[in-house]
Amino acid sequence: MLGRGSWGEARRIADIVRKETVGGALLLAAAVAAMIWANSPWASAYEALRDLRVGPEALHLNLSLAGWAGDGLLAIFFFVAGLELKREFVAGDLRDARRAAVPIAAALGGVIVPAALYLLITWNVAGAGKGWAIPTATDIAFALAVLAVIGRFLPTALRTFLLALAVVDDLVAIVIIALFYTDHLAPLPLAAALALLAVFAALVQRRVRAWWLLLPLAVAVWALVHASGVHATVAGVLLAFTVPVVRSERVGGPDAGPGLAEHFEHRFRPISAGVAVPEAMSTSRWRCWPAPWPRR
Repeated sequence: MLGRGSWGEARRIADIVRKETVGGALLLAAAVAAMIWANSPWASAYEALRDLRVGPEALHLNLSLAGWAGDGLLAIFFFVAGLELKREFVAGDLRDARRAAVPIAAALGGVIVPAALYLLITWNVAGAGKGWAIPTATDIAFALAVLAVIGRFLPTALRTFLLALAVVDDLVAIVIIALFYTDHLAPLPLAAALALLAVFAALVQRRVRAWWLLLPLAVAVWALVHASGVHATVAGVLLAFTVPVVRSERVGGPDAGPGLAEHFEHRFRPISAGVAVPEAMSTSRWRCWPAPWPRR
């Protein structure tokens, strides 16, 4: 049963996971299962598994499983979200600047207003002001999961608006974290990451699809961004924004079919929806009470 299946079966499973409702259901199920486990008599096993550290220390990748989920797997999710967002702005409903301005303004309001309310409430609490960025971040994974589950009941324009709002809001929050909450910034790894990002951008602009070339480059960019001290999910967003949306004129132009961004989104969505986001949710901190159960 666990052996390698046929290509047709693998493609069928991937097509199922690509369905947004399936991905949203997997995320919600993983979150519920993790919450129950984290608040059960076996909570210590959950915490031990979540805090288990694996990876090479020499490459600054000796991370806990929660760290691998939050910094690694979610980078895949942000790559897919970035591809979808760029496609909306370049070739979708948001290519009109006037229409795009509405969700962008709403996203900025979703960052500024919570931060202002936080500072207003905690203005007389010593040291609390340093946490002003905490309420600015939207839990984009949950937002998009709920949107996926109920999206088919919503008008297309409203769904596009909510998608752009959620993604832009979280991207702004990531930029805030990178600028104001980076404990240390290592210039050399960051410069190396930008150099490899430029190589990746040059390849995808030439419509190169060779996974054996692009995937190692993307992993190297992610590892170097992580080593630089910047939040590693930024790498996923930057990589996504380099991918062209429309086909080049040499291969027929925009009318010749889907571009490279849509191709990558189609390939990586099953990994994002079926593995990355559910795993990230299952390793989050779900303890609701100081102790899981009263001890006698």
